[in-house]
Amino acid sequence: MTLLPDARCTLAQRVDADEIIDARSPAEFAEDHLPGARNCPVLNDEERAVVGTLYQSSPFEARKVGAAMVARHIAHYLDNEFADRPKNWRPLVYCWRGGMRSASFVTWLRLIGWRAMQLTGGYKTWRNHVLQTLDDLPPRYRWRVVCGPTGSAKTRLLTALAACGEQTLDLEALAAHKGSVLGALPDTPQPSQRAFETRLSEALTALDPSRPVYVEAESRKIGRVALPSALIDMMRDADCLELLPSPKVRLRYLLDDYAYLGQNPQDLRAQLERLKGFIDNATLARWQQWAQDGNLPDLFSELLTRHYDPLYAHSQYRHFGKLHNAPRFHPDDLSEAALTALAEKIAASL
Repeated sequence: MTLLPDARCTLAQRVDADEIIDARSPAEFAEDHLPGARNCPVLNDEERAVVGTLYQSSPFEARKVGAAMVARHIAHYLDNEFADRPKNWRPLVYCWRGGMRSASFVTWLRLIGWRAMQLTGGYKTWRNHVLQTLDDLPPRYRWRVVCGPTGSAKTRLLTALAACGEQTLDLEALAAHKGSVLGALPDTPQPSQRAFETRLSEALTALDPSRPVYVEAESRKIGRVALPSALIDMMRDADCLELLPSPKVRLRYLLDDYAYLGQNPQDLRAQLERLKGFIDNATLARWQQWAQDGNLPDLFSELLTRHYDPLYAHSQYRHFGKLHNAPRFHPDDLSEAALTALAEKIAASL
């Protein structure tokens, strides 16, 4: 299906649209989509599978069957979701690569009189834009990496720095994960790799290259999503600061920050199981029992001394070359008020 030139638009022109419509299947949309898009699939997941299978034996039959399915969905949207749209409504529609699904949708919308547009290249154009952004933007910024062992409140310091006007990039918020073996958030699944990269590209685009950007030290993966190589490379070569609260202060912080883990012992035991092979069986069994009993103080204390601290000592100074000469801070209080004061001190001194 061929559309007139004025029915097509580039990615840069998407800002002119009143609404962005993703015509792909719900599964495709769930994996990733353009920011702000709403999903109005012209083929649902099952229908897409049926048409795809039929296409292998008869493209003509596939198009005939698919056209009827698409028409029914478009009719539903016209009767319901779009019934109140004004005459001058200008939606942007896209599918996987600017093919028949979005073209069919745009054709009907334009026949009605709306100035509907189709994104040239579809979602693949957006995906290429995201990957290019993740390559191009990290070297443009001056990074300041917040280092520190587990429990030193690095993420909360980022929040405090942002509150006092500094520029920050919270990778763990974008990844919906705290980064550690126990970092999965309750009732909050992580985004797919593609969705995480879309979130990250949008966050990078919003940064001001004339100002430094504070970011927390991370490994290459946060939970099950991976950071782009260009960002990792810039972080590894960036100026650092290090938080070094005492073990007692860190334990108190962790018991507060991870208190929800005590509410679901079975889930906590499952997360600890990921340490099998890294910790001897007797220690892991003891930790599993403490998790079952809700004994978080002993569990977290040994996790720090037996797992997290050795890991930090082994990896951080090796991965972050400028950490050796970084300014160090030894807070004895990780409350919100104390971290606000520390953030203001850091902002004024660096």
